[in-house]
Amino acid sequence: MSTTHPAPAGGPMLDISQTARVPFSRLVRVEWRKMLDTRGGFWLMVATGILLVITVGLVLLVVALTDDPLEIGANGFSQILTIPLSLLLPVFPILTVTSEWGQRTGLVTFALEPHRLRVMLAKAARVVLLALATIAVALVLGAVGNVATAAMDGIDAKWDLDLGTLVLTILLQLLYFLMAYGFGTVFLNTPAAIAFFYVIALMLPLFVYSTLYAFFEWAQDLIPWIDLQYASAPFLDPDDDPTAMDGVRMLVTVIIWIVIPLVVGMRRVLSSEPK
Repeated sequence: MSTTHPAPAGGPMLDISQTARVPFSRLVRVEWRKMLDTRGGFWLMVATGILLVITVGLVLLVVALTDDPLEIGANGFSQILTIPLSLLLPVFPILTVTSEWGQRTGLVTFALEPHRLRVMLAKAARVVLLALATIAVALVLGAVGNVATAAMDGIDAKWDLDLGTLVLTILLQLLYFLMAYGFGTVFLNTPAAIAFFYVIALMLPLFVYSTLYAFFEWAQDLIPWIDLQYASAPFLDPDDDPTAMDGVRMLVTVIIWIVIPLVVGMRRVLSSEPK
């Protein structure tokens, strides 16, 4: 019969109290590589780039087939190219969260960096950097398309995208990315988060809200309070002069669809046990 002897009280111990934390910049780099070093992430990024190029090509084709000059301008291209950015890229913020649970990598991630909030902040930083990088690519393609369409029509390129509109467009794209990120933290399940995001961000405004808004006065008063796209419209239209009430509506929609999901989701991430 064997017996177990307790370790001596004065035995060797590993002191990690003075060990430095993993630098936050390294966490961001790791999360960035985790996003792009997978086949799914790589091909999703490639598909988004191809979709941007196809969009510009379709605009050029329309210009070529139209007899009258079409002054699309830089502002027009910025609005057109936000559509393909909104179709596929929000999947990245969702995957950056749900992959830790769906692919069962969270145990390793949170063991190497036990401060989960730092990991989640690094993921959020990665989401913001991805959004800014793709917006920069879209702006370059839009500038090329603007010059090309002007040359095809024999007119001067129209650079009508002012700084304020550009900043608001970038902020709106960032808000949608953070919305998707928030839904990912709430559901911790890839199919559920993707389905919910596309229903809230694309399907409802396109099919339901637009119909209600066109026929009912009560919908015109209510929808800008609950939908980010309608709430942001006065700020993106150069012909509109946003009021203080428009700002309040925008703030309310941000709280509903971004702040609340992020708060609820972060609490769930910090308390959930990855397996």
